[in-house]
Amino acid sequence: MLNALITSKTRLKLLIKFFVSASNSGYLRGIAGEFNESTNAIRKELNQLTDAGYLLREQNDQKIIYRANTAHTLFSSLQGLIHHFLGIDKFVDRVFERAGDVEEVALLGDYAKGIDSGHLEVLVMGEKLDKDYLEEVAEKAAKLIKKKITVYTWKPDEQQAKIVLFKREE
Repeated sequence: MLNALITSKTRLKLLIKFFVSASNSGYLRGIAGEFNESTNAIRKELNQLTDAGYLLREQNDQKIIYRANTAHTLFSSLQGLIHHFLGIDKFVDRVFERAGDVEEVALLGDYAKGIDSGHLEVLVMGEKLDKDYLEEVAEKAAKLIKKKITVYTWKPDEQQAKIVLFKREE
């Protein structure tokens, strides 16, 4: 769907990385390493997205850090489009229907790094969670969005990247 509209795979990966969560940021070489792409391809797309106002560029020590421009008039629309593309919106909505006392929902793995791998890894933390229901929701959502979904109710040790989609306020 979205990859037909945005034909540059590099641009699509960058949009996913920065708009799946406003807290995501990155620098040129780090992003190039994550995406396994050349710095020139990444630099070109970062410059275009920055010039269009979708990304902000900030100097931090010796690195230039990029992040989504949350003040841009299309930020919410783009973030919603990315969430819809990934299927996160459908999954999160269903989790709250009757999964239990949900405290946090987070995205792990490739999608937390902004990589569209086709495998969504979702962490659902809380008390008295209905794990059977979560597995059922994951199966249904996977069919709807045509992606593999793995649900964790504990944080796997090997996972490093994490994007919090929902956190209950204390």
